[in-house]
Amino acid sequence: MSAKSAITLSRGLAPRRAALHVLAQVRAGRPLDAALDGALRSLDEPDRRLAHEMAAGVFRRQGALDSRLAPLVTRDWGQVPERLQDVLRLGAYQLLELDRVPPHAAVDTSVSLAREEGGPRAGGFVNAVLRRLGALPEPAPRAVAPDAAALAESHSHPLWLVERWLERFGPEETRKLLEWNDRKPRLVLQPAREGLADLERRWQAAGIATEPAPFGAGLMTDRRRPEELPGFAEGAFMVQDPAPALLTWYADLPPDATLYDAAASPGGKTIALGREARMVVAGDVNRLRVRRLADNLRRAGSGHEYAMVADAHRPPLRQVGAVLLDAPCLGTGTFARHPDARARVTAEALDRVQGLQAELLERTSEVVAPGGLLLYSTCSLEPEENERQVERFLARRPGFRREPNETFPPALMSEDGDLSILPQRHEMDGAYAARLRRA
Repeated sequence: MSAKSAITLSRGLAPRRAALHVLAQVRAGRPLDAALDGALRSLDEPDRRLAHEMAAGVFRRQGALDSRLAPLVTRDWGQVPERLQDVLRLGAYQLLELDRVPPHAAVDTSVSLAREEGGPRAGGFVNAVLRRLGALPEPAPRAVAPDAAALAESHSHPLWLVERWLERFGPEETRKLLEWNDRKPRLVLQPAREGLADLERRWQAAGIATEPAPFGAGLMTDRRRPEELPGFAEGAFMVQDPAPALLTWYADLPPDATLYDAAASPGGKTIALGREARMVVAGDVNRLRVRRLADNLRRAGSGHEYAMVADAHRPPLRQVGAVLLDAPCLGTGTFARHPDARARVTAEALDRVQGLQAELLERTSEVVAPGGLLLYSTCSLEPEENERQVERFLARRPGFRREPNETFPPALMSEDGDLSILPQRHEMDGAYAARLRRA
């Protein structure tokens, strides 16, 4: 290898090494966003984008990648060490999905990573597998039948979840939902200290292309780093998908309301609702998350929001006119933005989280004043976490009743009047919310 080639290979290893580190951290339980923040900080912008795309791409396409790689391994795929599996997945993703990466670069950098992990023998193994993969003809496209196993493998989703969605949505909508989850999400920006029209003019003047988000809930851009956009430092805008932004419209808080946001971090809903209410007490049980929440409130808040460490099991205040419980959930409506979450959701986790949600609903409902409003929301698509959870709560607490927002778009509401956003129908993250009025 020439000196020039060696230097090029060394430089090319940095984003691949970072992507491999991200995969390892996420598999150890760290959220993808946090892993990316730590691993990519020292990279320049092109390498940061490549590492991000490779790591997220492996999570989105893992089932399909494994189905291509496993037949090329002489031993059982499950016996390949996990780190070496991820090296192969990263190499295969570049070969199969990234036209801008030359095949030799995908193979050579993967071999170098494998040598770092397991020595020359591991490097030779990865080299052989990826060269076999690169030599294979592209498989003929086939229409994926509405078979749960085929869909789950093709789109890297848990089989049990695909089976549920097929039963609930049918084959066509399920396919659209899975395809949505496999897309790279665009950055969506919401107004904070500047209005939407002012932001649009400012970005147009800077040559930044934007377009309206669905239902007018923000502006979409192909830019990736919000902190580099004009207005970020001054708190002119915040990053937030249209679905949680629409919750503010659906909530319809009176201007004199005091709101307790029981699980507020990172603060997007707090900031939006703070522009509607007189005061927002924003709590979170985790001190580090509260620090992040406070930073976001300082940057983009209106001054009506107050962050504090607080456990929603024991609300830290007396009765108030409005409470928002954005409940812990499986997050099945946000798989496009959090592809790593697919590997963590299980049927057992769904059973467990329902108990936690019910307990938090009980505790937070106790601080809703008579005549006040309880807002229950999730970013899940599963009925057990959403409408059925609300129905069970109303059966236990007859002093509460549903009170839909009559000015909200009917296309985004269920028959019961709850906010109900589905990615395959509305082209945004999935979300659910119910307005519950206390007598």
